[in-house]
Amino acid sequence: MKKTDIAMIVLIASLSIIAAFFITRAILGDSTQTERSVKTIDPITAEVAEPDPKIFNENAINPAVEVQVGASQ
Repeated sequence: MKKTDIAMIVLIASLSIIAAFFITRAILGDSTQTERSVKTIDPITAEVAEPDPKIFNENAINPAVEVQVGASQ
């Protein structure tokens, strides 16, 4: 290849990269100009809430045992 061929390939590749950059920016927009808002969460604490006595049976041997309501066979 001649030097002019290599220079032409480099020129075409450079122009293609520049064109792709501006086309992509036109389609997707500039991300640095947009502002986003995010929700913040409350910090995690070591405090544990007591379970509701109406739901949690503290006298049960295993409160996670499956309970069948109605006639069982």
